[in-house]
Amino acid sequence: MSVYEDRKQELEKYEFMMGVPRGRLAVTMDALTDALVLVGQHGVYCQSARQPGKPAMDVQIILKCLNDSKELIRSVMEELAKNKSATDERR
Repeated sequence: MSVYEDRKQELEKYEFMMGVPRGRLAVTMDALTDALVLVGQHGVYCQSARQPGKPAMDVQIILKCLNDSKELIRSVMEELAKNKSATDERR
């Protein structure tokens, strides 16, 4: 099933509230957050042998990549909001 079918209701809701680009980015953020939760839960059970109390190194790398992706998406959403505000002010 494609993401457009799987998350149809979320996409419709956020696209209506924020516009298509920002709405899709918002749903992407939600999907990344879901992935972070799942990887975080996995990290509880896959502990590092070298660093007790920390997830295994591969889980740490995955968590970093997901967090970095969320940060980049957040910055794009802020930039789109700034551009929209600037456009609205010119009208």
